[in-house]
Amino acid sequence: MRSRLLPLLIVLMAGVLLALGFPLAVLLAASQQQRVVVDRIDDAARVAALAQFVAESRDGADERLDMLKEELTRYNDVYGIEVGVFLRDGYGVMARAPRTFSIPTSGEGRQAFDEALLGRRSDDPEQVWPWQEDGRLIVDSPVVRDGDVVAVVVTDSPTGRMRSHILQRWLVIAAGEMAAMLVAVGAAIRLTGWVLLPVRVLDAATHDIATGRMNSRVAAAGGPPELRRLAISFNEMADNVEDVLEQQRAFVADASHQLRNPLAALLLRIELLALELPEGNEEIASVRTEGKRLAQVLDDLLDLALAEHASAELRLTDIGELAAERVAAWRPVAEEKGVTLTRAGGAVTAWADPIALSSALDAVIDNAVKFTPAGGEVTVTAGREGAMSTLVINDGGPGLTDDEITRIGDRFWRSNRHQNVKGSGLGLSISRALLTVGGGSIAYAHGEPRGLKVTLRVPRSSDRD
Repeated sequence: MRSRLLPLLIVLMAGVLLALGFPLAVLLAASQQQRVVVDRIDDAARVAALAQFVAESRDGADERLDMLKEELTRYNDVYGIEVGVFLRDGYGVMARAPRTFSIPTSGEGRQAFDEALLGRRSDDPEQVWPWQEDGRLIVDSPVVRDGDVVAVVVTDSPTGRMRSHILQRWLVIAAGEMAAMLVAVGAAIRLTGWVLLPVRVLDAATHDIATGRMNSRVAAAGGPPELRRLAISFNEMADNVEDVLEQQRAFVADASHQLRNPLAALLLRIELLALELPEGNEEIASVRTEGKRLAQVLDDLLDLALAEHASAELRLTDIGELAAERVAAWRPVAEEKGVTLTRAGGAVTAWADPIALSSALDAVIDNAVKFTPAGGEVTVTAGREGAMSTLVINDGGPGLTDDEITRIGDRFWRSNRHQNVKGSGLGLSISRALLTVGGGSIAYAHGEPRGLKVTLRVPRSSDRD
């Protein structure tokens, strides 16, 4: 959720900063140009006053004209601004610097000259941006004598310095935007962390409960009020679920225990009754078999209840060595049936409860040997798979269909094709319960080239979250 919420907040904050930054940059550029234009208007007005003085003078006109030319030359040399005083016809020149300066024949410069002939000073020129290397500012001012425009002062200013100042200020704005963005990202990270912390804790607790650690709870101390109320509700739900499961386990354990004594007495009476009947009586043999099967079911139910209720004592375990021990223990049983039982793989360590893992592995090996016909092979392989260590059991039995694989491990479930095989249908359920307590799992798949492939997974380290 954080990976989706954080980019959304960052994009939103970036949009806000850009929405503020762009107008500020445009306003700053316009302000900088306006200052330059005001300076040029003042300069043009001063030159226009000198030109008007020259135009109105009758005595010493040449001397005043020379003074005007000298003033324009100094102005051009100092500021690099081209300036000229042009007569109404646009061709006559009163004074200019440099000598090659002329009125633009078209465009904004010509328009400003025509407006000055009407007695109006130049309006604000078009904005010059930092990337316009050939951009210039043309400002005109009319020279008036006896109410008539007799000449026009034209200034053509280079904009390199102005564009440089605008760019520098833009860089300052960009740096400020970046700093604000970093602060906003830091705030967004802290905000999303504060908001999503209860969600992460709730997710971890949910995962713990889903994997069998029913005592996991959520500390309803941080985050928004809504999430704190959700944490409280979750804890109440987990308490109720744990109570229900505890009652169920207690009932199964008590029922199994209470039924064992009457069943034992019943089996004893059957044995006594068998002594009174002819040897080999089929009915007595059938009743004796069903009684023993019922006793096995009760024992398995009690084992399942204990497995679901027990807590794991995890420690670093060499599951390769453990597999070798269990294979050696089951090999006589397999050989008696004509099945080859082998172990593969080297030393593999895992964080597991050795007793629980041995019991789970015994149930799986028992199942594999039971369904593998004589001449077949069962292989137990220790290995690694990412953060998990694995024990893979491949048998040579008939295997299961896709639908049957989805149901294997359910309590009391047995394939219709194997109803005549001895068993209660609880062995793999017990294995799953034993593995789940320690953070492990059990999975089933089709074997190659045939049979069933069972994979027991246990964590490689003590960090099970």
